[in-house]
Amino acid sequence: MKRTIYIFSDGELKRKGNTLYFETEEGKKYIPVENTSELFIFGEVSINKRLLEFLTESEIIMHFFNYYGYYVGSYYPRQHLNSGYMILKQAEHYLDPSKRLILARKFVEGAVENIKKVLAYYKNRGKQLEKYIQKIESISQSLQSCKDTEGLMAIEGNIREQYYYAFDRILDNEHFIFEGRTRRPPKNRLNALISFANSILYTVCLSEIYHTHLDPRIGFLHTTNFRRFSLNLDVAEVFKPIIADRVIFTLVNKGIIKPQHFEQKLDGIVLNEKGREVFVREMDERLKATFEHRGLGRHVSYRQLIRLELYKIEKHLIGDEEYRPFITSW
Repeated sequence: MKRTIYIFSDGELKRKGNTLYFETEEGKKYIPVENTSELFIFGEVSINKRLLEFLTESEIIMHFFNYYGYYVGSYYPRQHLNSGYMILKQAEHYLDPSKRLILARKFVEGAVENIKKVLAYYKNRGKQLEKYIQKIESISQSLQSCKDTEGLMAIEGNIREQYYYAFDRILDNEHFIFEGRTRRPPKNRLNALISFANSILYTVCLSEIYHTHLDPRIGFLHTTNFRRFSLNLDVAEVFKPIIADRVIFTLVNKGIIKPQHFEQKLDGIVLNEKGREVFVREMDERLKATFEHRGLGRHVSYRQLIRLELYKIEKHLIGDEEYRPFITSW
């Protein structure tokens, strides 16, 4: 299986022969291109056009993050699985309000069901979460009567707020308190973890979309506009609770991530370089972890699960099979 390469050091990344070559002040390293699926760049890295041409030939996506760990963009090579037919189908489902609403609601339903599964998992382990589960059950009852995507987004936001407050009970750690959702910049350590986890998952979903016929610019829950990809944001909603949030719980509950892994920057708090390394290592392990998929009767990794979800969306768009979001069976 091809690997994800994370680069935290400063240096120059270029093509050398038929492989990738990364040079820093400390040394040089060859990165076999045939074993590489994507690159995450966190350090100050110089590149050139020859490298980009090579990445295109090799079908490798490169994601960039700034000094503070914020996602700034991706090099998304020319799509090798381009499909005009699929783009038309995506546009058809986006432009028809009823068809768009069906898919958008599925993404929110998937997210909410997986949120409830996570809360039930920790409730069964003695965490006092009944209050949050009841509130989420109550709010989610309005999902079916919702008439537009703006309403769905509002409901999903209210549910997720209750869910994030439940983190305080799940983590029970004075150094990681929710205190309300804050972004750009996050105002405390837990918000910094949530933001970083989400941005990594968005880019992973984007990388998986690249290997399908889908166009990442046309989403259904998130509005398609001139600024960014949106389908990856839709798909990530389903998987945040069972991938990104579970990584946060593991890192905090096992004492792997600590207050010293954060720093005060930009009037907020962000992970420092060591903290980002610790996080992406655990996230990578989570994405590679396998479980038995009941529907398929075989083991799949969480990364493969995201790809399978995209195939289901393709089938829905071409009218083969109605999309049903993945719900974990914990």
